[in-house]
Amino acid sequence: MPSHIVKSYDEQLRKLNDTLVRMGGVVESQISAAMQALARRDPDLAQQTVEGDRRVDALEREVDAQVVSLLALRQPVASDLRLVVGSLRIASDLERMADYAKNVAKRSVALSQLAPVTVPPTLPRMGRVAQEMVKDVLDAHVGRDVPKAVAVWNRDEELDALHDSLFRELVTHMMEDARNITPTTHLLFIAKNIERIGDHATNVAEMVHYQVTGRTLD
Repeated sequence: MPSHIVKSYDEQLRKLNDTLVRMGGVVESQISAAMQALARRDPDLAQQTVEGDRRVDALEREVDAQVVSLLALRQPVASDLRLVVGSLRIASDLERMADYAKNVAKRSVALSQLAPVTVPPTLPRMGRVAQEMVKDVLDAHVGRDVPKAVAVWNRDEELDALHDSLFRELVTHMMEDARNITPTTHLLFIAKNIERIGDHATNVAEMVHYQVTGRTLD
């Protein structure tokens, strides 16, 4: 974090960063819980994940308020401005990740009420890749680590390839037996939600790159 003559300014910046880090930790937990609920066919855990989304929303509002205060009182410029405004963008992406984790949990509840269905191994693999991307990009944010942010950005291609492969596999499964359509549709939506979590992780990676270097990541 930058250092300033006015110590209260530094404290506000640290508080903003701490809130963002807490928000990221909750989002990581939400994604992990959603994937566990799916694997275990655990509707109670899934419901807890759905309800936990409110905590992320509250932290986003806290970030919003802190950013407004910093902009109004400190009028940051240069790297400080990138840090403050970037925090607002990162919080928005984290909130969307939590929404997608909530959606996965909701689909898990629906699946738990149907006859057991075989989950293709590609789906939990997608979940692991997405979780690793989120963890790594949050580490990149905390450490202002540009190479790690770029690595996350590049890894989105791996997640997209897994999603495309799984989509073809699930559609084939639906065509083979009409009874597979309902559970497989839930799995398709879960896969899409996981893929979107990866997209938002790449957005955060781009913002970390911009915050540190002042340049966009092409």
